[in-house]
Amino acid sequence: MAEEISKVYQPGDVESHWYERWQQVGCFRADEGSERPAYSIVIPPPNVTGVLHLGHVLNNTIQDVLARRARMNGQEVLWLPGTDHAGIATQAVVERTLRKDGVHRRDLGREKFLEKVREWKDEHGGIIIKQLKRLGCSCDWSRERYTQDDDYVQEVLRVFVDLYNKGLI
Repeated sequence: MAEEISKVYQPGDVESHWYERWQQVGCFRADEGSERPAYSIVIPPPNVTGVLHLGHVLNNTIQDVLARRARMNGQEVLWLPGTDHAGIATQAVVERTLRKDGVHRRDLGREKFLEKVREWKDEHGGIIIKQLKRLGCSCDWSRERYTQDDDYVQEVLRVFVDLYNKGLI
């Protein structure tokens, strides 16, 4: 007997299966050695402390349409995802957590406090990324960045010093 087809679309039964499959086979990964014309979009990084709101959804939908259209036109597409450290907001959240344990950030010192911030980010900061994936965004997730990644911070400092030395800032 043939399997009965639902009369209405059931996104939960379909979308997560196909999105996971697309990721497994690398549909969204950009090939650095490609001969095809390059096309890239960098997500204006949403705060690691937040959740998607309608503005994010609209912005990311437009970016996804542009990325998919460029792929269809034969371009090598890098849609680069990431999150921002949201310095003040993240600091407030981590400090509040520490206070519950009777600890002040100054008791820890800068390096230990930054370690606590990174721990918090690793444990709680992926909400927006999970939401973007659930929306079906076609980002190259293998290149996800966080504004406090060591390599990223070092490159920002290098560029800042270079611009300063050139008298541009």
